[in-house]
Amino acid sequence: MLRGVCGVVVILLVGGWVVLNYRSAGRYRAWRRIQMEGVRLQRWASPLLLILERSRLLHQFPVLYFRIERSVQKIYGMRLIQEMTLLFIAEALLYGWLTLAAGCTLTLMTGQTIGILGGLALAVVLPFSFIKDLERKVMVREQEMVMELPELLNKMVLLVGAGETVQKALVHCCHRKKEDSHPLYGELKNMIAEWEGGHSFQQAFEQFSKRCSVQEVSIFTTTVLLNFRRGGNDFVLALRDLSRVLWEKRKAIARTRGEQASSKLVFPMVVIFMVVLVLIGTPALMMINM
Repeated sequence: MLRGVCGVVVILLVGGWVVLNYRSAGRYRAWRRIQMEGVRLQRWASPLLLILERSRLLHQFPVLYFRIERSVQKIYGMRLIQEMTLLFIAEALLYGWLTLAAGCTLTLMTGQTIGILGGLALAVVLPFSFIKDLERKVMVREQEMVMELPELLNKMVLLVGAGETVQKALVHCCHRKKEDSHPLYGELKNMIAEWEGGHSFQQAFEQFSKRCSVQEVSIFTTTVLLNFRRGGNDFVLALRDLSRVLWEKRKAIARTRGEQASSKLVFPMVVIFMVVLVLIGTPALMMINM
């Protein structure tokens, strides 16, 4: 009976994927060329994209959808945000689809219920774990921005105090930064490209603040836009005051990361303690029994 149910489920999952892939392959062919770091199965996600579009499933959970969309926006930017959000959700559901099929196949081969139960559990857990991992990446990105911002302010204070304009100071800071992958400098380079492409300095700076979506960056943007026309000592003093506040936040983030690292070491230390206890205690017990 159990093997029969698993066989039907496997046929429905595999056959359904083949049929839906045939119907949707041409519709979502252009989506396969969208570059998303960490998304590996977008070539095979067309059936799930078709299901999401036709069933209007995401309209039943608007809060969850906008939560995912906001996180995707912070990681990948504003361009193609809807397509990227749907691709991320489709990939998360595809992993659940595959684990359920694998679990049913295992039960079909062995006759053990552990396969279908494990596959069903993973099919539910994996999509939510993908969402939690995305939110963790957003948190790390925001922390990296906040930790790097005081360094940027110190460089700007020195350069503006030496007679550079705000624009040239920002360009100089970006060009001297060797870590191209840092999120803050990546957004700054996009901002520089915008004002060199014809946008005004104010528009480019406001778009930079929206893309970052970090409170400290918004404060930095507001401070620069309010004071950069004055220049001289007023601008330098405003940046120094902001720098002091951000250094305190950087210290708080560093303390938090240190506490998290310490808590992660607790479980390995307990395991090592148990191993050492077994290694030492087993010979002693054997000697006592003798």
